[in-house]
Parts: sequence; C-alpha cells; structure tokens
Amino acid sequence: MKCKLDRDTLIAPLQLVTNVIERRQTLPILANVCLDLKEEAVTLIGTDLEVEISQEVAVAKVETTGSCTVTARKLLDICRALPEGSSISLSGQGAQLKLQSGRSRYTLQTLSAKEYPRIEPANWATRIKLPAATLRRLFEKTAFSMAQQDVRYFLNGVLLEFSDQQVVAVATDGHRLARTECAVEQEVGATQQAIVPRKAVLEMSRFLTGGDEEITMEINPNHLRITRAGAVLTTKLIDGKFPDYRAVMNQKLTREALAERQPLYDVLARTAVLTNDKYRGVRVSIGSGELKVSAHNPDQEEASDEIAIVYDGDGLEIGFNVTYLMDALRALRTDQVQLAFEDGDSGCLIRSPGNTTTEYLIMPMRL
Repeated sequence: MKCKLDRDTLIAPLQLVTNVIERRQTLPILANVCLDLKEEAVTLIGTDLEVEISQEVAVAKVETTGSCTVTARKLLDICRALPEGSSISLSGQGAQLKLQSGRSRYTLQTLSAKEYPRIEPANWATRIKLPAATLRRLFEKTAFSMAQQDVRYFLNGVLLEFSDQQVVAVATDGHRLARTECAVEQEVGATQQAIVPRKAVLEMSRFLTGGDEEITMEINPNHLRITRAGAVLTTKLIDGKFPDYRAVMNQKLTREALAERQPLYDVLARTAVLTNDKYRGVRVSIGSGELKVSAHNPDQEEASDEIAIVYDGDGLEIGFNVTYLMDALRALRTDQVQLAFEDGDSGCLIRSPGNTTTEYLIMPMRL
C-alpha cells in the first residue's frame, strides 16, 4: 500500500477509532488500527472485540492499494506532533509502515490485516432511519443513570426499546431511573429490546456528531449497528433481561410541586459543597411555598438553603443523593420542573410540567 493524505483530514477519524481500542491488551493486534486502502479512501478500523468503529478518510493520491495494521496510539501521537496543514505519505513494505511528512521520517512495525479480528453480525432483524441528533439526545438524557461494573450486568448499559413508531431509552443503577422517548417516522413492528453496553454508549457520544445527518440503526438479537456517511459503529449487546421499568415508574405520587429549574439546581449545588465523595446525602424539606435543602458532614459542618416553589400540601422531608438530583435537573434543560412525591419512603419523580416524554425517578436514602 502507498498513498498520500492530509494530516488535518486524518486526525479526527483516527482519534475516533483509537478511542475504542483498549490500552491494555491480551492480544498484540488489538492495540492496532487496521488501515484498508482502496482506490479513493483509506478505511480506519478499531475494535476491542465488543465495540468496533470503522471510518473512511479521503486520500489525496493512491499509488498502490493494500492493507495492514499498526499501533494505533503511536500513529495518532505522530500525526498530532506533525505541523497543521502538513501532508503525510504512507508506504507499507513487508512488516513495516513508513511514514513521511516534510523532513520527518518514521518506521512502524505492522501486523497482517488478515489476522485483525472483526465483529461479524448475522442478519439484521430491524432497520430504522433517524437523525443523528435524535439518537444522541436519547443517550444524553439517560446515560448518566447507567450502573458501572454492577454485578447485575444488565444494568451496565442503556435499554433501547422499539415499538410501533417510537424508540424509548431507559437506564438505571438501582437507585435512580431515567427514561426518555422519541418518535420515528417508520413503523417498527413488534416490540423489541436491546441493551447497549456502557462503552458503546460512551463511544456513540463521539460517533454521533452530525445534527441533521440521517443515520441508519440496525438491530438483531446480539448486535446493534449504526451507520452514518463514511462511518460504521457495531457493538455486541448485553444478553440479559432488563428490569420492568414501567412497574417502577408507575408509583403513586400524589404530592406535586413546581419549581424553577436553574434556581433549584443552584440551591442543590451550593448545599452539596459540604457533602463529600463517600456521603452525598442531603435533606429536602418541602412546605407551603418553599423548598429547603440542608446537608451536614462528619466534621459537624452544616449547610442549608431554600427557594420559593409552588406547593400547598402537607410538609414533607426526604433524603436524597444530591448528585442524582443535580444530574436529572441538568439533563432536563427546561425553565421549570415538576416534582412528584408521596412520603419519605417513596421516590421523587422529576419531569417538565405536563410533559411525560422524559422522566427521572430518584429513590430516597436514609439520613
């Protein structure tokens, strides 16, 4: 293989593909990025055996086609170190890849592209087209509620549920639950569920960059694939049964309060200063026309703050993890929020007033 391409054109796709490659590997070839040079473009491929990303990069000149694999982070570090606007010449010779840019010369060891592992999905059961921004928004509004390294492995990801002309995204770590939905133009058919693993969800935030760009999402029982112009992300799905989130969300919460979102967030942030990493609990006291937040820590320090709200019910005190409340308020991005409670042992449901498209349920904690 031999070609010339622009350094500035290569950087972003190479960074995207390198992100999916783990730093610690059991197989040397898994530290490599695969370069597959065709007539007009070179395709960069990276994988960790669970998630795979491929991205096409236009080349200025192709002399001979071919393919090889080379250490991803070394190639990325070299390209970053080169001056902006520079041109790069790549030449594969035997077990080496020679890179030249101006007076800079590099020789890197390669491994055969034939040995590079690929994720090979079976036939796709469902295919949906939707804007990239829509899918990205589904993950942004729910991903922060995913569990991390939980023994209940099916919680370490985001559930995508497809039914009729709707896609629902749900995430929970057992202490909070986030749910949001969006409409799609085409009929999906019978209800299907897919649990997207944590790493794939995080990579999609980088992969789904286009706003109005249309993407294609394909699903089968074991894999999910997202295709946009010149790029493909394929991931294995978590094999497990997600909890019945509808039963969890359908709690009887009869007390409702209305608050300004940003002032409420600011009150929580100011009170959270006196919490610590091990203890993030705050006490939320709701009374007629006001909401008070208080916190104390093992050093006998205390903080309290309050804001005016619209509420005329009985007084109520509940303990919450302040981070969970702040995450939900940050994700809503509306001027006002509606809070629904029942008692000190029930959760708090947060959503935009009169809008059930996006909802957050946060369970109480004992203080």
